[in-house]
Amino acid sequence: MFTVDGSAWILESLVIVVGLSIFEVVNSVDNAIINSEVLSTMPAKSRKWFLTWGIIIAVFLVRGLLPILILWGSNPNLSFLEVVTAMVSSNPALVEAVETSAPVLLIGGGTFLVFLFFSWLFLEPKHYGLRGEAVIQKHGVWFYAAVSIFLAIVVWFSIWDNPAMAFGAVVGSTGFFITHGFKENAAQMENRVLSGSTHMSAISKLLYLEVIDSTFSIDGVLGAFAFTLAVPLILIGNGIGAIVVRQLTLSNIEKVKKYKYLKNGAMYSVFALGIIMILDSFNVHIPTWFSPVVTFLIIGYFFHKSRRAYHL
Repeated sequence: MFTVDGSAWILESLVIVVGLSIFEVVNSVDNAIINSEVLSTMPAKSRKWFLTWGIIIAVFLVRGLLPILILWGSNPNLSFLEVVTAMVSSNPALVEAVETSAPVLLIGGGTFLVFLFFSWLFLEPKHYGLRGEAVIQKHGVWFYAAVSIFLAIVVWFSIWDNPAMAFGAVVGSTGFFITHGFKENAAQMENRVLSGSTHMSAISKLLYLEVIDSTFSIDGVLGAFAFTLAVPLILIGNGIGAIVVRQLTLSNIEKVKKYKYLKNGAMYSVFALGIIMILDSFNVHIPTWFSPVVTFLIIGYFFHKSRRAYHL
């Protein structure tokens, strides 16, 4: 029979996993659409491989390994094995080392997510879900000013608190521009594949899809740290979400496209999680349940707005 503390931990873990799964699914809608369109140009055997072996790569090698690598990079004093051990053991020294490095990880991930939101808000074509989005996009040239000012403010305050946090914020911004470049290249490659202007073998297309999936998964993994630092929970939640996305890719992608405001929900969730991570890095106490609840509310609102738009 579970104790009160044990039952509370199980409930909290369940809320986190469900929140992570929903966030992963909604955040990966664009990725699912790209996968579906490219897979439509491939033979049935390749599509089957993508659903079976591809899911192993997506869940275990990407969403399983990436959080561990991020934690390892945030803890240069620990070996890779010690970081893995800290996730599954209660060794006080290892656990304390990981928790000590958390502010650097959180501010870096938060900066990445806020940059991602501003990129979508200022630059990307979209279905306008809230007032003001159209006006902001017309002034997209201000994106670079907005993120530069935001980074300067974050670095200024973090220097006084912990100089390593300032470096973490800069790494987060650098990571955004690197992955942004990969995504831009992926969009151009997708257009060439679908137009037939480039000839790629089925194997080349599969490798291309796995690279794209890895790039898109960074957003979900970094956002997951706003929910929890427990990598096993991140693996379970993001893994379930990745499996659902693969199923949607091959079966119901046309229906998913009808929910035109899901992308808006994903991006506003990204912004909220980014701010939560940054505040958390400055020791602002935020309850564990807050990130999942905010995600549910934001995505739920835009899901409902999509259903009303199409009378689904």
